Amino acid sequence: MRVWKQWTDECRTTRKSGSGPRNVTSARDDRHLVRMARTDRTASSRQLAALWSIATGVSLCASSIRRRLLQCGLRARTPLYRIPLTHDHRRLRLQWANQHRDWRADWQHVVFSDESRFNLWYHDGRIRVRRYAGERHLPECIIERHSGRTPGVMVWGAIAYHRRSQLLRIVGNLNSNRYIREVLQPEAVPFLQSLPGAVFQQDNARPHTARIVKSFFAAQQVQLLPWPACSPDMSPIEHVWDVIGRRLARDPRPVASADELWILEFARSMFSSLPLLVRIRNIGTDLWSRAPDVRASENSPEIPNNRVFS
Repeated sequence: MRVWKQWTDECRTTRKSGSGPRNVTSARDDRHLVRMARTDRTASSRQLAALWSIATGVSLCASSIRRRLLQCGLRARTPLYRIPLTHDHRRLRLQWANQHRDWRADWQHVVFSDESRFNLWYHDGRIRVRRYAGERHLPECIIERHSGRTPGVMVWGAIAYHRRSQLLRIVGNLNSNRYIREVLQPEAVPFLQSLPGAVFQQDNARPHTARIVKSFFAAQQVQLLPWPACSPDMSPIEHVWDVIGRRLARDPRPVASADELWILEFARSMFSSLPLLVRIRNIGTDLWSRAPDVRASENSPEIPNNRVFS
């Protein structure tokens, strides 16, 4: 009735500007609150309410804190997770970036390789459920999390300018001897030998940098691309794994009797179709479109990021 009367009397259904309840904080208070929130970006609204009470002597509830911050454009969001870098890590990343800053056609000869694990029950920690108060324990609002080993497969693969290797399955823990016997000898070296002038890239995992592996590379005359530690953000194959993982998360999964071979075949089929999806042909331009971040030497690499090389 109130809305109808307001419409017949004033030809409007909304409140007059400024006719609602007044804010308990002034514009100056809001600026102070924003400064507090920006000082500690991870502080919750309850923590900010406690800090506000200590600083001003005035009580302010957490919901009011959230409303004021939302009105000022500060919204709580999922943070970007990164690998922590030491001073030496940053120095070496910067040194590597400066040494390769003028590479262009050279990237056509680089073969990027890596291992990755794909799990059957995959989620990235950002799953949300929409529910009403009191529905927390409804079956449709619960996500199962297995406490044991999650069914999945570990794979190795490599990508080049025009080609990609076969996707190999790795069962169990990978050591230097198995790396040579199961990855380098049957697949990596023949793949490199089929590409004139190929340069092999791998990260600094222990099986990759063991003395026996270095001797094997020397005997096979494999040219290696030096790689700075803690730099997954600089390798385009990380985007390949990201694409496969996201597709796997969206694809219907087998039921309780999880078949790890199904995951392997899914990953292989995705990997074989990726040259059209992940274009390595613009690798020099794409890689160095992010070079300023690397050369700034202040940003840690993301884990694993959501961007796709295209």
